[in-house]
Amino acid sequence: MPDRTDRIEKTIVLTGASSGFGRGAAVELARRGARVVLAARRADLLDEIVREIELERGTALAAPTDVSRPDEVVRLAERALEAFGRFDVWINNVGVGALGYFWDIPTEVHARVVDVNVKGVIYGAHAALAHFRERGEGTIVNTGSVDSETPIALQNTYAATKAAVLSLGRSLNEELRLANHHDIKVATIMPWAVDTPFWTHAANYTGRTPRMAAMDDAQLVVDAIVRACVSPKETIPVGAKAKGSRLSHRLFPDATERLSANLARRERDKGDRAEPTHGAVFEPIAAGRGVDGGVRERMAREDR
Repeated sequence: MPDRTDRIEKTIVLTGASSGFGRGAAVELARRGARVVLAARRADLLDEIVREIELERGTALAAPTDVSRPDEVVRLAERALEAFGRFDVWINNVGVGALGYFWDIPTEVHARVVDVNVKGVIYGAHAALAHFRERGEGTIVNTGSVDSETPIALQNTYAATKAAVLSLGRSLNEELRLANHHDIKVATIMPWAVDTPFWTHAANYTGRTPRMAAMDDAQLVVDAIVRACVSPKETIPVGAKAKGSRLSHRLFPDATERLSANLARRERDKGDRAEPTHGAVFEPIAAGRGVDGGVRERMAREDR
């Protein structure tokens, strides 16, 4: 397994690169020598990250993309090929969330979460595989969640989409095996709740500021994404809490789901009051530009 000093001489397409562990992975991969093609809706932030990478003598290309639009995803692949002649890794990292009881979340918000989190991954994987099957090698890294295997209350449709991401990855690995594409791999990253701008960008109908217990630091997931680019595994639970939740759900599924639901509700009740919001589900917002989301700091203030 590579350590944090190994060079990665690959061309990598990375969606969801404008903030959170997408942004962190973009900078880290470029620091290690990768040529990164950065996709997200916020073009200004992509340009900012490209400048940051170029100041460190890295190579990056900004490619503003809405992954829910198949034509834009195809164009993203074309831009990578035009700029670098190939790509070796495609990271499907975009994800939007909607928090609250299922019946309190408008149906159009549920639909948009599916459009981005499931269809966006399908479009990205399809574009990547068209190139990888032609070359005979390549890696797809999909960002799932602990929700992929352990559904959590108040994250209903989001959890369902992350289960779909994991299922798609497993199916693709078997199809690639059947088709003798043994050098093409699909990995699914499965983190616990992470302190990133995700919580600022999520649609929120809980009546409280979004939060979750014992959030992990984004660097933990950044490191897992970087490792997956050179050492992909079908499922990659990230951190002790994700691994523990996964094991618990396999042994005691009903009890684990109930405990997770109770935890989600208790954490919600600790938050400050908040008005309903669509967040960044339909349109990008200015807030939430870094890797860290500042959620743990806010939670500490709320808990005083």
